[in-house]
Amino acid sequence: MKRPITCIALLGVMTSLATGAAWAQKPGGILRIQHMDMPPSPSIHEEATVSVVVPFMALFNNLVMYDQSVARNTFESIVPDLATSWSWNDDGTRLSFKLRQGVKWHDGKPFTAQDVRCTFEMLLGTGEDKLRRNPRSAWYSNLEKVTVEGDYDVTLHVKNRQPSLLALLASGYTPIYPCHVPSREMRRKPIGTGPFKFAEMRTNESIKLVKNQDYWKPGRPYLDGIEYTIISNRSTRMLAFASGQFDMTFPTDVSVPLLANIRKDAPHAQCTLRTTGVSVNLIVNREMAPFDNPDIRRAMAMALDRQAFIDILSEGKGKMGGTMLPPPEGVWGLPPDMLKSMVGYGDVEQSREHARELMKKAGYGPDKRLKIKVSTRNIATFRDPAAILIDQLRHIWIDGELEIIDTAVYYNRVFKKDYTVALNLTGSAVDDPDQNLFENYACGSLRNYNNYCDAEMTKMFEAQSRETDQKKRQQMVWEIDRKLQEDVAWPIIMHGVAAGCWQPHVKGVTIMVNSIYNGWRFEDVWLDK
Repeated sequence: MKRPITCIALLGVMTSLATGAAWAQKPGGILRIQHMDMPPSPSIHEEATVSVVVPFMALFNNLVMYDQSVARNTFESIVPDLATSWSWNDDGTRLSFKLRQGVKWHDGKPFTAQDVRCTFEMLLGTGEDKLRRNPRSAWYSNLEKVTVEGDYDVTLHVKNRQPSLLALLASGYTPIYPCHVPSREMRRKPIGTGPFKFAEMRTNESIKLVKNQDYWKPGRPYLDGIEYTIISNRSTRMLAFASGQFDMTFPTDVSVPLLANIRKDAPHAQCTLRTTGVSVNLIVNREMAPFDNPDIRRAMAMALDRQAFIDILSEGKGKMGGTMLPPPEGVWGLPPDMLKSMVGYGDVEQSREHARELMKKAGYGPDKRLKIKVSTRNIATFRDPAAILIDQLRHIWIDGELEIIDTAVYYNRVFKKDYTVALNLTGSAVDDPDQNLFENYACGSLRNYNNYCDAEMTKMFEAQSRETDQKKRQQMVWEIDRKLQEDVAWPIIMHGVAAGCWQPHVKGVTIMVNSIYNGWRFEDVWLDK
């Protein structure tokens, strides 16, 4: 028997409908976002900084991507993008994709499987078109070739089983490029299939994107465009946001102390403080004297007071860890009890005493101090910890002079190993060992800034990559991470936290909690004003 609709029930339905109408997405408007510095270029495949991924991810699509409405990147949050489906063969050596039909590049040409082939052959260095530089070439060391069947079927062939390959493909660092546009043009006027099109980039002023009217996803994007304004001074950026001049801060820009100011000056702003998947770290050119002496490198690592960095920079909210993002946000990070037992992570004064003994052995002391330049990138998140590093190195008779370098020049310098000592920040594009280990520690990787190279460790990297049992793989990764810290391969100082803030009229924003590189498609964002 059907139950009658009561007045109360009817009122509830009407209220629900009214609420839904109030929250219906509104098309139109320009999203105004701050940017902290000038990107080296718009070519995501050739750069290695969030300064590029944030403004330009919206131009592109991947084969697959992390769901933009889910804050934590996991295998479960990987969704179709240019690929509609995918499958592995029985022995895990072929990953096949069915591709979306009817997609057009921003210049009107059709997207096909050939574009996928060209992209990965460019990343492998086997195609006709070459990248100027390839920061993530180590991601694809296991990729053997790409084959296509017709216009909408493509297969990636790997040498050995690699379950995490799909996670790498979902990163904002893995867009598909057009076959018909040379890489030199992608550095100036990039062409994608994404929800927004490139309009202009003015040096040290602004970046402008406009709505792609022919986007393949019906009803998206809602915005007419996105404008990034480059403001080099962080205090100026914060004041401009609080005064309502901008809809959104740069999403990794707001430190813990600045967040307190924004909550006071702009109490209606929406902000999220989260781990960034970015480590503050020390890189040392081990091929340049006297840093070719492992005792000096070890002494520098043992001089670090990691908790002091955490307390000063993040009011105690940052985290101590090894190379992988610490738990609970990170899946693969070292547990605290294991971390405390490692070199430089225990008693600070005891470690520094040991460090001074190593410096004496190398010929240094209070009457013969080692003078160095400490290079870093010219943004606050790099400069501030660099100043703390210089202060701490004085405890072991190392006097550092800060060398501040603009972003484009800084990355050129570290790629070429044209530095002595640097305070660096390194982000994990995905919370997976295959990304972090191969990119930052594999022999010959462009992003292996201090040229750490150990053939036995490389074998361990490859073994964990093939492992399909996650618990076994985690134990393998912990052992690798422990060995990397013992080798002083790349001393990790801390893992940072940061906030992004947006005005209450900005809707549909999700900021991810374990990577700063994968959440900037902006196709679901809309303005309620």
